This record gives sequence, structure tokens and C-alpha cells, in this order.
Amino acid sequence: MTLSIAFWGTRGSIPTPGIGTTRYGGNTACLSVEDQRGHRVILDAGSGIRGLGRHLAAGSDRAQNLVVLLSHTHWDHIQGLPFFAPLYEAGNSIRILGPRPGETKLSDTLKAQMAPAVFPVPFSAIAAALEVDEIESPELAVPGFKVRTVPLCHPARTLGFSIETDAGGPSVSYLTDNELGGPEALESRSGLVRFLRGTHTLVHDAMYFEGQAASRRGWGHSSAVEATALALEAGVARLVLFHHDPDHDDAAIDRLLAEAVRSLERHSGALEIVVAAEGTTLRC
Repeated sequence: MTLSIAFWGTRGSIPTPGIGTTRYGGNTACLSVEDQRGHRVILDAGSGIRGLGRHLAAGSDRAQNLVVLLSHTHWDHIQGLPFFAPLYEAGNSIRILGPRPGETKLSDTLKAQMAPAVFPVPFSAIAAALEVDEIESPELAVPGFKVRTVPLCHPARTLGFSIETDAGGPSVSYLTDNELGGPEALESRSGLVRFLRGTHTLVHDAMYFEGQAASRRGWGHSSAVEATALALEAGVARLVLFHHDPDHDDAAIDRLLAEAVRSLERHSGALEIVVAAEGTTLRC
């Protein structure tokens, strides 16, 4: 069964609007994955989720059984939630799942960004039926989909996701904020490759040029060349470069893609490489 992957936010760290980011986008991380039967799952809730919320609110159907999967709770992955229109409409039902962020409960972390000191609308204004659950299992029950999780290498507890329909077919893996260099990443490499086996489309952190990665070890991100090597090792069909550096404009991301393609050519690998662009949809 065909999956569609819509990109609502592709940037990392902080939103970067402006004339230099019009092609690949300035909103922070948010994707939606949808099957042909109308089931939808949302990946991360950066500022891009505002546009998705407006799209959903303009539709004729209620946002019933809407699921949001959070990779982690760094600000660029949750900052759009207070602006997600379906939260404020009675009759909607929304479930948010993500890893526990340290000693603080996930629900408390999400509420904190709507505290009166930092946000004018109280958490009590949410009118939808909202459920917040912490992910404690490698497999999740999500309407219409089979979802698997994998730990990633990042300074906060972070999860990657693999998604396919419950009827089978191509799968999408979403591994943002994942560092592929350094000793911790090398220790988990074989498990990550096993997790990705059979993936058609891999959306992966590709924040850096190859020459930047070594000086930024421990920051929790990867280069496009490192992401390409992982995709080749795991045998995926398509790699989507994601979580763009806020200092990289469209021209810089073009050069990043070219660097990844040159790396692919050196390995003579069979892999499609594309750049995540806000407002676009891929299918597999």
C-alpha cells in the first residue's frame, strides 16, 4: 500500500524564514505520513505543525484519532504544539507519544511551554480530547500503521521511528537528531542498520558538511555524507536529507546535496538522494 510523506517543517534548531530559505523551508521539524485509507501519523511538532494544523482545520472532518510521535522534546521539535489549531477544537481527539525527557514527565514538559510566564494561552484552553503517553516499548499500536522505535545518538533521549501500514508495503524511517560519528554511534551502528533493513525511504539528519562534522562531535547531528553511508549500508532505496542547519541557505543545501551525491558516486551505490523541502510530498 502506498504511503505519502508530507514535509511541513524541515529545519533544525530554530526557524529561519527569509528569502534565502524559500526553496527548502524555514520551519522546524514536522512531517505527516498518510496511507490510502486516510490514516495519518504526525512526526514531531516543530513550527511546521502550525501549517499542518491549518490544513486540517480547513477540512470537513474532525481530527479523530490523530497521533503525534515526538522524537524528543528539544524545543525545535515541540515549539509548534501551542499553535496547532486542532488542539483547540472540541470533538477532536489527539494522542501525543514520545520518550520521557529525563526526570520530568513528557506531559509536564509540554505543559511548561504554555506556562503563563512564556505563553499567553493556558493549557486549560485545549478543547480537544488530549492524551499524552510516554513510549516504553519498541513497537507501538497506532491506527492504520505498524510503528517500531529505535534509540538514537543525541544529547537528550531521542527515538527514531519506522512506519508501515498494517496491511504491509513500503516503510518510512525517520531518524532525525542522530549522530553517526563518534564512539557511542559506532557501538550502536549494527543495531541501527538492522532496524533500517527493508526501509524504502529514510529521512535522516544531515545537518553538516563533511568538513564540519568532526569539530561538532557530541552535538548529536550528522553530515550528509555520513547519512549517505548509513543508507547504503542498510540498503534503503531513498535517502531524504533533513534537519537543515539554520546557517545553511538554499544554495548551501544545494552544495550539501552535491557533496552527498559525490560520496555516493565514489561507492557506486544504488540510492536516490533528495533534500527535504517544506511543502512537498513524496510517495513510496
